[in-house]
Amino acid sequence: MTQRKAEIERKTKETVIKVVLNIDGTGESKINTGIGFLDHMLELFSFWGRFDLNASAKGDLKIDIHHTNEDLGLVLGQAFKEALGDKEGINRMGYASVPMEDVTASVTLDISGRGSYKLNVAQSAWAHPAGQDGYDFKYFEHFADSFAKKLGMNLNVRLENPNKDLHATLEPIFKALGIALDQATQIDTRRKGVPSTKGVID
Repeated sequence: MTQRKAEIERKTKETVIKVVLNIDGTGESKINTGIGFLDHMLELFSFWGRFDLNASAKGDLKIDIHHTNEDLGLVLGQAFKEALGDKEGINRMGYASVPMEDVTASVTLDISGRGSYKLNVAQSAWAHPAGQDGYDFKYFEHFADSFAKKLGMNLNVRLENPNKDLHATLEPIFKALGIALDQATQIDTRRKGVPSTKGVID
């Protein structure tokens, strides 16, 4: 099977981002976005998804991390979409649940061509955890929304027993995202053609 790879570069007045992706990798990564916390999360995503991922970014961090974080989600989504091609033979759907301490993150996804992101928190009184090294939970949501919509993926995240520790909250999400996306992008040799009754996934 031809390795499913993509190299995407996006240049705007706010950011310059480059992503090199090999879906059929071993989990090797080299990440330098200028946002240390996000680098660590993407390394976990790459490792648990077994994707080879190189990502570099130069952005207007002197203002804030918003543009770099959001644009990186867009470029990563575009890279997966390009590497998957017509999506012939893929499982399409994936699910993973990962704990960290008392937090459990569950990720359910479907590479359907219809991009959406939804967070469900199983604790009504939970407040978003405080920022860490300039990163905040709201930035993850911007990243996830951009990633899902650019890839064309339904991405649903559920948090159980979340707390105010950002690291303990986001680490299991990124691990579960990697595992679930690995499942969804794997080839099922029994599947002939595109996994859709319509015969196409946009």
